[in-house]
Amino acid sequence: MKTVKVGLLGLGTVGTGVWKLLKMRADVMEQTAGAQIEVSRILVHNMAKKREGIDPALLTDDWHEIVDDDEIQIVIEVMGGIEPARTIIREALKAGKNVVSANKDLIAEDGGILLDDARKYGRDFLFEAAVAGGIPIIRPLKQCLAANDITAVLGIVNGTTNYILTKMTEDGMEFKDALKKAQELGYAEADPTADIEGLDAGRKVAIMASLAFHSRVVFSDVHIEGITQITSRDIAYAEEFDSVIKLLGVARHTKEGIMAGVYPMMIAKDHPLAPVRDSFNAVFLHGDAVDDAMFYGRGAGEMPTASAVVGDVIDVVRNLQYGCTGRISCTCYKEIPIRNFGDVRNKFFIRMQVANQSGVLAAIARVFGEHKVSIERVVQQHAVPERAELVIVTEKVKEYHMQDALDELRAMECVHEISSVIRVYMKD
Repeated sequence: MKTVKVGLLGLGTVGTGVWKLLKMRADVMEQTAGAQIEVSRILVHNMAKKREGIDPALLTDDWHEIVDDDEIQIVIEVMGGIEPARTIIREALKAGKNVVSANKDLIAEDGGILLDDARKYGRDFLFEAAVAGGIPIIRPLKQCLAANDITAVLGIVNGTTNYILTKMTEDGMEFKDALKKAQELGYAEADPTADIEGLDAGRKVAIMASLAFHSRVVFSDVHIEGITQITSRDIAYAEEFDSVIKLLGVARHTKEGIMAGVYPMMIAKDHPLAPVRDSFNAVFLHGDAVDDAMFYGRGAGEMPTASAVVGDVIDVVRNLQYGCTGRISCTCYKEIPIRNFGDVRNKFFIRMQVANQSGVLAAIARVFGEHKVSIERVVQQHAVPERAELVIVTEKVKEYHMQDALDELRAMECVHEISSVIRVYMKD
């Protein structure tokens, strides 16, 4: 086998990167993969758009021309979204083609269905680029770390929010100014909702948790909060506590089931994730054999994501040489329950504006005590005659106890505002 033909679905940022990278590596592909890789068809939305360096004869706006082409052995899906991507991938697998995808939205929802199809038809369905861009994490979870019982996966898996929090930490920016800067540099979309509200990270956490714990976790199982409420005051307090604030995706396998969430957390500066700055991503995990391990690098962008996609394509080509496609399919052989997030225990940083008068702290402490919230630390630094800023750090407490306490505090006349509620990272 000297040439393997592929069909490319999508020619946006990632699709263009895949095209470029395949061309860049064409001279060594036979030695690397065992065969030349030829893009013989490209699905695009706008046939009239000029694309420099790409033969217009390769373009089509009809996906059937790719799926029904018997010479095409691999379909690369980088178009994104749920439909028509789901239909095309399923039809491609049914037609006997192998599929490589970067579609985190689809895989977080229907990854199990697609992997079942791949197993049914004896084909590869690979998706390294769906999580953390160019950082290898899917393959390590499915192969390199397969001997481990992994109990925790957490990471910075959204470069946009990490860039924003970096600018707030290092340059003293407020959130809206850091977001504007991220948009100017192309890190954030014109509509940044998926990033700043934690939705993008949530999909990635669902995928990683499924692979790490061998049990299906979907997007709706992930508790999600974004970074829009983080202020420079919170950043300053984190610095005072020798910590930084990061938007973390957290998944844990506990005796009670799987917990999965995305939210801002204060994390101590001596943790390996703390110095991950700018648009970089990192994934940190714990296994019973490997202990702690971390994967770090560029989490998005044209070429980093293309690196992961083309790496998967090379893997499929190698499997084709030996007739062993489909050898690693779905690894979710368990059915572990998803924990009710209200029962999860976390430590909290709470910043509030209260009346500057005697008895207020005692009243607040009483509310916390009645709701089983233990206080570790109290800080009061900023006060004017009428109002004081009070910071309380709690011990670990169940989420629903914390929320009940906050609801009661918000109703108290002496509490003017609950300004921030941020979880504090603890290892176990």
